[in-house]
Amino acid sequence: ESGTGKELFAQAIHHASPRKLRPFVRINCSAIPKDLFESELFGYEEGAFTGARSGGKPGKFELAQGGTVFLDEVGDLPKEMQPKLLRVLEEKEFERVGGTSLIKADFRIVAATNQNLEEMLSTRALRKDLFYRLNVIHLHIPTLRERREDIIPLARHLLDRISEDLQTPRMKLAPESEWILSEHNWQGNVRELSNVMERIVCTFDGHGEVDVSDLPFSLKRSRYAALGPGDLRLEGIMAGAEREALMNALRLAKNNKARAADLLGIHRTHLYKKMKKHGISLS
Repeated sequence: ESGTGKELFAQAIHHASPRKLRPFVRINCSAIPKDLFESELFGYEEGAFTGARSGGKPGKFELAQGGTVFLDEVGDLPKEMQPKLLRVLEEKEFERVGGTSLIKADFRIVAATNQNLEEMLSTRALRKDLFYRLNVIHLHIPTLRERREDIIPLARHLLDRISEDLQTPRMKLAPESEWILSEHNWQGNVRELSNVMERIVCTFDGHGEVDVSDLPFSLKRSRYAALGPGDLRLEGIMAGAEREALMNALRLAKNNKARAADLLGIHRTHLYKKMKKHGISLS
């Protein structure tokens, strides 16, 4: 899905590989006009077309020699470009637009999409031979709602990073705020979470903890829309948030009580009392 961090993942693959000292070139297949696609990928020679730059121009593939090409949103690759890309992958060589000399291709392809490419095969929007050539190793990046244990650590990290970038005082999330964040559906994934954290930093006018009143209204509305009148007692909501914070801390600390207490910013004895209060096993 969009916002899960596909480009970040591709960069991690590049930087962990023997090609890490060579270029990482990103190509957004949905952002390049169809009539410019070939010249953007393969480059062009001087005089190849009206408006061509004097001396020609190297394409993305040429700039990525020895490195990695990241084809983002490969499902939007124009049909007329698909056989040309396949030829580069198969033959390991290409020509500039208007050129006659072959350029050897030495780059690794990482492709990403938020579409179902197998469904695109049935409608012939994507060539089967290109799909099978690209689909050597398939990696699925889960959505944020599929890995809820990551929401609060990511939120804290983003809050610290954005505060540092904007040179604002550091702040921390109150337990009830963390509970609301952990229960939100996050349709925009990490990108949406990052935007929410930036909004909090830019509008925060308090000191220390970010409480519920500092969160965007959309988060509070989506969380409480399904609650009935009997569920709105503040005491019950706070108790639920506190229990959720305790469970999250224990899970992140792998049940290490000292570490969990440190994460919560309380003494270990206080942690035991709260665990007993909420019926959480001490073992």
